[in-house]
Amino acid sequence: MVGGGQGAFIGAVHRKAMALDGQYELVAGALSSTPEKARVSGRELGLSEDRNHGDWQALLADELRRPRSERIDVVSIVAPNHIHFPVAQAFVEAGFHVVCDKPLVHTGAQAAELVAAVGRQGTVFGVTYNYTGYPLVRQAREMIRRGELGTIRKIVVEYNQGWLATKLEAEGNKQALWRSDPAQSGGAGALGDIGSHAENLVSTVTGLKLESLCADLTSFVPGRALDDDASMLLRFEGGARGVLVASQVNTGLENALRLRVSGTLGSLEWRQEEPNRLLHSPLDGPPRVLSRGAPWLHEAAQRATRIPPGHPEGFIEAFANVYLGVAAAIRARAKGVAPDPLEADYPDVEAGARGVRFIETVLESARSSAKWTRLAG
Repeated sequence: MVGGGQGAFIGAVHRKAMALDGQYELVAGALSSTPEKARVSGRELGLSEDRNHGDWQALLADELRRPRSERIDVVSIVAPNHIHFPVAQAFVEAGFHVVCDKPLVHTGAQAAELVAAVGRQGTVFGVTYNYTGYPLVRQAREMIRRGELGTIRKIVVEYNQGWLATKLEAEGNKQALWRSDPAQSGGAGALGDIGSHAENLVSTVTGLKLESLCADLTSFVPGRALDDDASMLLRFEGGARGVLVASQVNTGLENALRLRVSGTLGSLEWRQEEPNRLLHSPLDGPPRVLSRGAPWLHEAAQRATRIPPGHPEGFIEAFANVYLGVAAAIRARAKGVAPDPLEADYPDVEAGARGVRFIETVLESARSSAKWTRLAG
């Protein structure tokens, strides 16, 4: 693991998700940008001294010195965004599998380089858009793939939080500090942090390709360097229309991610804060609530479920499903066989690159006076 040491929220989440199914063992790390803090963090997690490093360069060099049978299989990158590209590129070029937190990198050019490197090396590369791991998100995806909603017409996705309603970065809050720093997080604030999740959720569930968009970005908190609120209209290939909202200044809200997809035969609605229910409103009958673990769900949803109906599954389990998919892909690669797509179900480097292009296009649109801005590629 690179990053995720003392005081880091997301590193602990990754470690819990990895541990849930017994597929991973954390054996080496460079857990902070500060060497001493990195080593202290590693000791707290029980890393042996010879694999507890002060920086990621030393971690990579040490692994390459070891016999192949003793090397790590995969590196998990959970550091702030500006670290993602150099670390991911170096480990991919060295032949290691990678899991990287989102957004993938800062620029489309970096994303293209990384996609090319993964193609050359033939490595597995997962991006932790963790909301795709929820069983009922996968149920929604399968229902749309099978045509149960007909032709998709309208998509509304909202990701609303309130934790940045005040200037927490001025109070020394670590999570707020790096997210509001353009050098570390890139040119996007709420857009990159949670808007990227919203884009990926829409793309994963609907399978539609975004054609163009019209965006408005705002920094409501005085003195904040990056956007804390984003709103946009979306146009998809095939004629569907959409609305995306990503805000971190909706005072009092916690993690209100909601997706609604409407087609000619019905609509689906899913909320992250109530993730074990999916509302299906068909054209020709009464609304019905689909619950996680029910025997009539599609196999993709069943495979993502661990415990019986009525026992809630949530954030960590969804995160774990992404790691489970990466593990299945790595094991299949080692055996030289094609992975089962229902087992090796995870957002890949292409999804990460698409997310970076989305962020760049939104930033371009927000700076422009034109109504619509075309997506490149």
